Amino acid sequence: MTMDKISFAGLLIGLSVIIVGHLLEGGSLGSLLQPTAFLIVIGGTLGAVMLQSPLNVFRDSMRMVKWVFSPPTIEPGKLIADIVRWSNISRKEGLLALEAQIRAQRDPFIAKGLQLLADGAEPARLREVLEVEIGAQEASLKSAAKVWESAGGYSPTIGIIGAVMGLIHVMENLSDPSKLGSGIAVAFVATIYGVGVANLIFLPIAKKLMANIARVIILREMLLDGLTGIANGDNPRIIESRLQGYFADGAL
Repeated sequence: MTMDKISFAGLLIGLSVIIVGHLLEGGSLGSLLQPTAFLIVIGGTLGAVMLQSPLNVFRDSMRMVKWVFSPPTIEPGKLIADIVRWSNISRKEGLLALEAQIRAQRDPFIAKGLQLLADGAEPARLREVLEVEIGAQEASLKSAAKVWESAGGYSPTIGIIGAVMGLIHVMENLSDPSKLGSGIAVAFVATIYGVGVANLIFLPIAKKLMANIARVIILREMLLDGLTGIANGDNPRIIESRLQGYFADGAL
């Protein structure tokens, strides 16, 4: 995995401009630090997404967050070179010779595809089997990413709940002016937290994960196309030319 510097820069810029803008307007940094508001918004949002998500999906979503800053390595050029090499081997030595290539594969999906080729699977059956696996992987990854999207939907509403709670506290202490300031602060800061974490953190994370998932799935589909071409006995040059179209526009 490589470091995604633009994600770090985006998060830093997004948070910094809000804080700097607040300070330029004469506000103090301490006025934005409200532990009660933070607890309500983050805790409430966490509870909501946990309630809606199965345990395995929630766990996967927490693990996938690292993809925002260290996305999976996508090397289409290397994969195409491998596919062309496998095609040449199959044409010279037969499909069974591909069994020697299976042990060197770290990716179980690639190993499975090569095993199907070595076993002499028909192109249509090979495509059918691998498409099912691609579809299942895509659905699983997207389900995990949508947990963050849901968090972005819940947190503004939780922030409003925090604001209402703060106003209730204000109304209960109208006779004691010394307690009004803290209640009003919680009310407004809870709203800022709810909207802020949704639009600066949760929703961008969801979108970034979806983009990385799309790149992973495109690479899977490119591999499937190449393996099917080998099964069909296509010329290696034709296979290479066709696969290069998957990232000719910079999609990967």
